[in-house]
Order: sequence, then C-alpha cells, then structure tokens
Amino acid sequence: MDSPVPPPTGAGGHPGPTPPRPRHRDRHGRGMRGPVAPPQVPLSVSRAEAFIDLVHDSAERLERRWPQLASVDFVVREVPVGGDEAEALAALLDGDAVPLGRYVPAHGDSPDRIVVYRRPVEIRTKTRDERALLVHEVVVEQVAELLGLAPESVDPRYGQD
Repeated sequence: MDSPVPPPTGAGGHPGPTPPRPRHRDRHGRGMRGPVAPPQVPLSVSRAEAFIDLVHDSAERLERRWPQLASVDFVVREVPVGGDEAEALAALLDGDAVPLGRYVPAHGDSPDRIVVYRRPVEIRTKTRDERALLVHEVVVEQVAELLGLAPESVDPRYGQD
C-alpha cells in the first residue's frame, strides 16, 4: 500500500514555507485573450495583401493562356509617383485621369514589368468583387500593351460584367 509523500520539512523539522501561488487575472475562466481572428480567416489578411492576391490570381489566369507571361514581373504599388511616373503625376495635375496600371518594358537585366496601382483601384470600387474585376481588367490591358494585342484577344471575357 502506498502512502502519501510527507511535505518537505524545514531546518527545525517543521514544514517549510509554502511557495506563493501564482496570481491569475482569469477570474471568470475565459482564458487569455487571443487574436481577433485566426490566421485562416480573411479578417487576418490586410487590404494590401488581399489586393496583391487579386493581382497574382489575375496574372496566373492569364499565364495559363499566354505562357510567355511567366517571365513578366507583376508588381503592386500604392500610387503612381517617382521616376518615369512623374509624367503620370503631371497628367493628373493637368486634369487627366489617374492611371490604374502601367507597363514598363524590359531594360538591361530587369524583365518586363506590369505595375498595378492599389489606391486608385480601391477608390473606384466598393466591393471585393468589383475590385477583383477592375484589377483583372487593368492587368489584361497592360498585358495587351506588352503583347501588342487588343485586350479582347488577350482575354475573351474582357469588358464583360
């Protein structure tokens, strides 16, 4: 028969001081607070990350039809400013429309690049579906410029809602 283990004794043979109990602020048994949403839920994806996903989904869709697009860089920028895009800013100040995307031809070691501007696209759309449609249209237009084709021949569904 097993007997319970006696408590440790101090120097004088008396039981030693009991260790302090940890203090908890979990008075109602709910546990520690965690993130607002788990990582697999769309809430945990930022708007910028969701936009990048839309651009890459559109690019992948076109790459299946046009394999030569595999060497093209698809880039997302916030707004069109700086460098060569200063012309776009000057056009904006003259009253022209803000560009939603841009095709940058290859030069040197850098490959062809298609740039989609996030903020101008987001401002023109209200829902995620509208945003996905507009992003795809911008990508199709820029790919059409790259390939020297009409947007309708790049994607037969171009312009259809």
